[in-house]
Amino acid sequence: MNQLDSFDITIIGAGVVGLAIAEELSSLSGRILLLEKNTSFGMETSSRNSEVIHAGIYYPPGLLKSTLCREGNRILYETCADRNIPHWRLGKLIVATSEGEYEALEKIKRQAAQNGVSDLTFIGKRQIRSLEPDVTGVAALFSPSTGIIDTHGLMRSFYVNAQAGGAVIAFRSEVTSIRFDRAAYEVETNAGEYRFRTKILINSAGLHADRIAALAGINTDRAGYRLKYCKGNYFSASPAPKLSHLVYPAPLENNTGLGIHATLDMAGRVRFGPDSRYVDAPEYTVDEARKPSFYEAIARYLPGISMESLHPDMSGIRPKLQGPGEPYRDFVIEEESKAGYPGLINLIGIESPGLTSCIPIARRVSSLVAPYY
Repeated sequence: MNQLDSFDITIIGAGVVGLAIAEELSSLSGRILLLEKNTSFGMETSSRNSEVIHAGIYYPPGLLKSTLCREGNRILYETCADRNIPHWRLGKLIVATSEGEYEALEKIKRQAAQNGVSDLTFIGKRQIRSLEPDVTGVAALFSPSTGIIDTHGLMRSFYVNAQAGGAVIAFRSEVTSIRFDRAAYEVETNAGEYRFRTKILINSAGLHADRIAALAGINTDRAGYRLKYCKGNYFSASPAPKLSHLVYPAPLENNTGLGIHATLDMAGRVRFGPDSRYVDAPEYTVDEARKPSFYEAIARYLPGISMESLHPDMSGIRPKLQGPGEPYRDFVIEEESKAGYPGLINLIGIESPGLTSCIPIARRVSSLVAPYY
């Protein structure tokens, strides 16, 4: 029997978080492998989102989502400036379109303050019109720390730096088997095409992280790791409204989403979304029949929009740990020694604000790896 190749650290999943981890760990001595089942990096959740740098406003205090997002906001702006990654700190308006929603904004401001986000300010109708003439609301919260980023540019930066640090990155490599022999993990890709051993196995597989955890031996239902797919559709408008800031409605109940908001990309193009709908399996068609519900939501804060101007754009899938109506769930970033799998690090339910939090997540994973070195 041929001796298997051996790696010190293997990362499964080359989305923005997996790439950030690969860069962070590439400075360590030893052999590092990053596996991705698709033909390139970031082809799933990481490339199908609003590309927003969040400030850390919405998440309950004390959660990883709150702490890592707040840290990530600062670090991501610094990283973009250092590496010349296109980004735009344009700010965000969270708009109340009725007096009832004003109370929701007050709650958001209190929660943001508990999270250490202290730069939110209330503005009235006149200031809203001054900043965004086409937007209508009774009041708004302005978040100056919210921005947008060229996510592909960020991922390419991580990819290049990880390779320069010595990490091996293999595309078209789907993990199909994992076996732990109490000394190392034997991993198989593409149904036996390649097998190797690794001391540390980091599961950053995004939409498929629960399947990878199960392959490694974790009972995903008992651990609470079973993912639910929450689809978000986007529509664009032609002619497009002229906006200078991100514009959000008051958020949805139970944190199922932040409502159908108006975002801009680095070219200034406006896109509306996402909505939130749980689905049985990932698929990315955008149903034109959803146009009336989009129009109704958008017209509340952009009354000049017409339904005829809206066109299907794209969709993405959030890997959520909570199902419809279930209590809010935090990121899972867990080293699994207690479950009997030392050296296995699971990242489960890394949805929004995973992009903003990617570098602090990578540093947290590095701290879990450190005892093995």
